[in-house]
Amino acid sequence: MDFNPMDVMKPINISSKELNENEAFSTVEVGKLWATYSGNSMSVQILQYFLQHCEDEDIKTLLENGIALSKDFMQRIEKFLKQENFPIPVGFSEDDVNLGAPRLYQDEFYVHYLKYAAKAGLSLYAIAVPIVMREDVREFFIYCNHCTTVLLGQINNVLMEKKLIVKPPKIPIPDGTDFIKKENFLAGFVGDIRPLHALEITHLYDNIENNTTSKALLLGFTQVVKDDKIKALFKRGLDMTDKALKQYMEKLHLENLPSPSFLDHLVTTSNFSPFSDRIMLFHKVDMFAMKIRSFGNSLAVNGRRDISLLYGRTLINIGLFVDDGANILIDKGWMESPPKAYKRE
Repeated sequence: MDFNPMDVMKPINISSKELNENEAFSTVEVGKLWATYSGNSMSVQILQYFLQHCEDEDIKTLLENGIALSKDFMQRIEKFLKQENFPIPVGFSEDDVNLGAPRLYQDEFYVHYLKYAAKAGLSLYAIAVPIVMREDVREFFIYCNHCTTVLLGQINNVLMEKKLIVKPPKIPIPDGTDFIKKENFLAGFVGDIRPLHALEITHLYDNIENNTTSKALLLGFTQVVKDDKIKALFKRGLDMTDKALKQYMEKLHLENLPSPSFLDHLVTTSNFSPFSDRIMLFHKVDMFAMKIRSFGNSLAVNGRRDISLLYGRTLINIGLFVDDGANILIDKGWMESPPKAYKRE
């Protein structure tokens, strides 16, 4: 199907591209380019290890596509930063991965992981587009957004074709439109509790999908991490995620709606670490921080107070986890600082 926005929109013959390219980066351009580079440098190392232990040809192609996109994004960012004489982030390198380590996850897990990571990347790129003023940088993030969307389409096709995913729930087609007439629309604890509406179901499903992948990834990390303090933090994250998952699943199951299933069985018993403690800790701190945005979006469209309470508790727990993880990264000298404003006395 052909989608061309200019079929329905009138063009405006104004372009600031030439002017913008002669302007220094604003904090928006610097911050988003820096975050994109750091995240993709991590993804390259993780995915290259997965590729070493992948037998399914379709899944192998997905991993190769993910690596190719991450490397492409990084090269384009390096070009931007070099033009501005801006330092290239350190990020992560081959020193953070042992490609010869035994298999830690089964092939099926890689597809779920790719979707998990691509959705996180998409949220970063999509938010950059409306706030970036330099046209060349904005076009870059539109490009990132488009590439990641195409990759997500490939991922979903593989998940569906190989029957690796529980399809999102279906609800009856309504007889017509309706308006809310009673305040108990917001109720969720006692009394006449209404069924979940479509947006609540959507975000419960999405959060379950994200967290089943996060839990399985964390389970593998917990098995192989060397530092005892980080291992304790990972175990805390596992318990927290498991509890929240069961509560979200229950909300769907009480209304006879399906939910994504756990992926823990896709983690092998290996305790030989393929990753540095630094990249594993950064990964979980970064992805838990991304969950804050996801749960914020869920709260924004939710109506029932019982679900709001669940999301609110999760946000508090995630905030504490991220704070404690960041402190460990700082104590060990592992946290690379984003570009900062000038300190005025």
